[in-house]
Amino acid sequence: MHAFTRRIAAMARDGQILRNRKGALLVAQKLDLIAGRIIGHPDGFGFLAVDGGGDDIYIAHPEMRKVMHGDRVMVRPAGHDRRGRKEGVIVEVTDRAHQHLVGRLHRDRDFLLVTPSDRRISHEILVAQKDSAGAKSGQVVVVKILSHPMAELDGRNQYSPPVGRIDEILGNASDPGMEIEIALRKHDLPFEFSAKATAQAARYPQQVQATDSRGREDLRSLPLVTIDGETARDFDDAVFCRRDGRGYRLLVAIADVSHYVHHDDSLDKESRDRGTSVYFPRRVIPMLPESLSNGLCSLNPDVDRLCMVCDMSVSTAGVIKSYRFYPAVMRSHARLTYTRVAAVLADGACPEALALAPLMPHLLNLQEVYRALTKAREKRGAIDFETQETQFIFDAAGAVERIERVQRNDAHRLIEECMLAANVCAANLLQENDHAALFRVHEGPTPEKLKALREFLKGFGLQLTGGEKPQPPDYANLLASVKHRPDTGLLQTVLLRSLRQAVYSPENAGHFGLAYEAYAHFTSPIRRYPDLLVHRAIKAVLENRRYTAANWTEIGRHCSETERRADEATREVDAWLKCHYVRNRVGDEFAGTITAATAFGIFVSLDSLFVEGLVHVSELGSDYFQYDATRHQLLGERTAQRYRIGDKLNVRVARVDLESCRIDLVLA
Repeated sequence: MHAFTRRIAAMARDGQILRNRKGALLVAQKLDLIAGRIIGHPDGFGFLAVDGGGDDIYIAHPEMRKVMHGDRVMVRPAGHDRRGRKEGVIVEVTDRAHQHLVGRLHRDRDFLLVTPSDRRISHEILVAQKDSAGAKSGQVVVVKILSHPMAELDGRNQYSPPVGRIDEILGNASDPGMEIEIALRKHDLPFEFSAKATAQAARYPQQVQATDSRGREDLRSLPLVTIDGETARDFDDAVFCRRDGRGYRLLVAIADVSHYVHHDDSLDKESRDRGTSVYFPRRVIPMLPESLSNGLCSLNPDVDRLCMVCDMSVSTAGVIKSYRFYPAVMRSHARLTYTRVAAVLADGACPEALALAPLMPHLLNLQEVYRALTKAREKRGAIDFETQETQFIFDAAGAVERIERVQRNDAHRLIEECMLAANVCAANLLQENDHAALFRVHEGPTPEKLKALREFLKGFGLQLTGGEKPQPPDYANLLASVKHRPDTGLLQTVLLRSLRQAVYSPENAGHFGLAYEAYAHFTSPIRRYPDLLVHRAIKAVLENRRYTAANWTEIGRHCSETERRADEATREVDAWLKCHYVRNRVGDEFAGTITAATAFGIFVSLDSLFVEGLVHVSELGSDYFQYDATRHQLLGERTAQRYRIGDKLNVRVARVDLESCRIDLVLA
């Protein structure tokens, strides 16, 4: 028996250890073991993300041979490395993160090896010829892990690589859409519905039945309209506004997905597992089968649809004086786009406005209530960060023709303000009735981040008001004061990074960025699972009962993770497409803007292409550059040459690596 195992067994007899719910050994504190999850690095080393927070622990390359990125382990502290970082030794793997991996198959002499697409996994998986399923060298495959990597725990230099069997051949790396196939498997994104969920969806009729409309308010004669992007196919929300005395009556009607997807049925389990729809360029992985997401639940024009309505009374100052939620049946009077609505609101005499003549009074009312809500937004001090969104334009062959900036217009903002108002009402209703649900929580800066932010601002002669607990208006006022400075991009980026990431939680801590005391997601139940839960909770309040979604804390954590998972997958696909787009531009020069500074170099966005690449620190000249994390810059020791976020410079495309989705730049 291994020495460590004997020690554990002895401690078990002495009652010094317990087991957690997964059966993993929880070792007594006298062993000073620390539990956490491994975060791998492409260069072979890694870190332990400690359970419950705290500083990460550095895991050296030899120790990383025992594990893969994502594995859960027990680590014994082992002093500090030469850079002063806490270092640890892995003594036990409590949970393996991967049973399958996606990667590229290649041959090395007599061996078949799969190199994982996830570069945080530095192991290559050994595949026997009999387990290759006929895959050819260079193809992208899915490999099942038969045995995980092993390295001796007592320090002997022995290593056994992971061994696998090819379960699926995806094709060649250059095949159209392969980047999405890889992302789906790399991030464990569910993309096929179970037979039970598919059968349940198939049982629903294509149209709303008369029995479904009973007990609902009839809004079919009300000219509700949907306003979305040109390529949208799933319509969650419809809006209507009319003047009401000295204010407005604003209706936000949301698809009633909860009428069809019930707690813990097959569709609910699928939706919960996915957490969100995932929107890739040219392909959507929906949270619900398309017969529901694009059909029965989608607020398509000129057909009856079931909905949940937030019916609000809004003052001319943008204050929501009262609101009411109720189930209804509606019929969208038009499927409008942001571009079209923005055009008619800007010019009421244009041909588009004449074509929409019956709806124009309602659209003008929506514009008025939007302006009123915007006034209230500014008054409460909501933070308005300007973000740059882009979209891919593909040619007939499916290749990226160009990348364009998405221009936000008043129609985008109009819908956004209407949705925010409905979401706030949903949160208030649940709070007032003390009903559990998931809130969208966005907290302000931690003391550590606040201290770093103040140090950074001091170097610019700026100050964030608010003392130890700044509020949203403090951030908003500072942003307004630097709006016309040439370094406003840098200042906005640093202010944004000082805030914590938004999450779903049953514990309401308010929404710092939007300056709301309570905020919940109600308006997108077709594509977000938390919204579906909020709908169920609201219905429970209306029916004077309680809805319980098992463990609210756990489901909030899960929904936050699935949101991040979807974001990571879409970012990687976007990065691959951008690399593919730029690969024929090696040697070309572009004007660029620094978007990030790190110890190993600067990231530069090419202004005309909306593509980002890395200028490695070794390409910045013969000087030695020090990284200043507080000021987000690289500074030359001898020349005092400075590179920081927002700086403009000219660069040349030096290399493009599709495998690692990396674009290398050099100074022009």
